[in-house]
Amino acid sequence: MNGKYTRLKLKMLLWVVGGTLVAGALGVFLLEVVVDGMLQDPIYRLFLWGAGALFGQSRESAELLYQQYVRDNKQEILTLGTMVLMLVAFYLAMGRFTRWLDEVRTATRRLLYPGADPVELPRELAPIQEDLNAIRRQLSAREEAARETEQRKGDLVAFLAHDLKTPLTSVVGYLTLLRDNPGLTEEQRAKFTGIALDKAQRLEELLAEFFDISKMDLDSGEGEKVPIQLSMLLEQLADEFYPLFAEKELTCVPRIQPHLMVLGDPDKLARVFDNVLRNAVSYSTPGGQVDIHAAAQGGYAEITIRNQGLEIPEGELSNIFNKFYRLDAARSSRTGGAGLGLAIAKEIVELHGGSIRCECNGALTSFVISLPLYKEAHHGLRKSRAGLSESK
Repeated sequence: MNGKYTRLKLKMLLWVVGGTLVAGALGVFLLEVVVDGMLQDPIYRLFLWGAGALFGQSRESAELLYQQYVRDNKQEILTLGTMVLMLVAFYLAMGRFTRWLDEVRTATRRLLYPGADPVELPRELAPIQEDLNAIRRQLSAREEAARETEQRKGDLVAFLAHDLKTPLTSVVGYLTLLRDNPGLTEEQRAKFTGIALDKAQRLEELLAEFFDISKMDLDSGEGEKVPIQLSMLLEQLADEFYPLFAEKELTCVPRIQPHLMVLGDPDKLARVFDNVLRNAVSYSTPGGQVDIHAAAQGGYAEITIRNQGLEIPEGELSNIFNKFYRLDAARSSRTGGAGLGLAIAKEIVELHGGSIRCECNGALTSFVISLPLYKEAHHGLRKSRAGLSESK
């Protein structure tokens, strides 16, 4: 940090040293050339006249006083005069420093105005210029992010209004049909009731996603963390998803390394894998395969959930986890949610010190989640591996 202001410190030193030298030289010049030179005789006569006219001193007494107070104290007079000149020089130098401060103050106030030009300061203040321009860029980026967030919130409201209206209209329509047509057969009633129930469940899913992301915004804390048997959690979720896999004729192939443990909030982590698995089911090709792989990689547990489905454009991979981002195709999809499930998953994973990314290779889409392993369990896992290696 100190090295950044070398130019400024050198400039300040030059101003002080230069002012001191100029003041000293000017003091010597005034004393030797002006006082003891051009003005020596006029000052002598003025002193004698003043001593006689004002104080009644004789010429001999006045000459003695002149010798005693002026000639014998030239060095002191020179020192005093030099000090006065140095103070004047220092005051002038301080004027330059205060102008620098005014320039910094003006540049700082410009940061409040959006769209302002980059800050330009003298070369001596280059580090401050860099810092102020960095702050300006950060403020601009935050303002842009805030605008995008507001825009996405507006889009979210529009998407929800669209998605809620369609199933709600169906629910009301089929229930009205059941009420107004008592002559419907049992088969027709069962069919219409099933459709109304399906649409009602669709409404429940959309509202659940909306409330979940709102809750994540209000309560973004890490929560209470406990050791979690990640292997058991993934196996349990794979079993719970069996009806959804069967409904779409999907095959689930879990390959989960045993005894993987992480430290975290069980409910939140369960929601992560639930959201990613639901996404895999929603966008899988009927009759395809969903793979769940989990293994220790260094100090992390790496979980990969892979499905066969439509290819995700490369340009969309970086946006797929944005909180209010949503692919256009999701709007027309019967199973597409409000576009919040992956955003919720990303936020939870990052709160646990992990990461999540999406990879797409043709028709194969993979979500890779990395979570820090629980240290004690990781140590025990390494010891057990070492024991197995020695036994072999």
